[in-house]
Amino acid sequence: LSRALSPQAAMTKLGQWLCGLVLLGSAWAALALAPPGLQLPAPFRQALLPLPVYLLVAFGCYSLATVGFRLATFNDCEEAAAELREHISAARADLARRGLRF
Repeated sequence: LSRALSPQAAMTKLGQWLCGLVLLGSAWAALALAPPGLQLPAPFRQALLPLPVYLLVAFGCYSLATVGFRLATFNDCEEAAAELREHISAARADLARRGLRF
């Protein structure tokens, strides 16, 4: 029988990213440290050593593109803005009633 995971047992997004980073990092370290039985050709070794820097730059570019896209497609919430204006006017009226001048 399968059981549904409780919210505490579910892996968070941070946990998923860290698990993936550990997996990729350990695979990179295993290849970069070149165990005695493994002889990689020189072009592979030259591409393998700076790979974490390339991945970090690619992740930064992806992050900037994602933030830029989300900002460009950000939706206005007219209902929430109207409700906030009502709250502000009610608060101002209450403060004016108590004798505070603006």
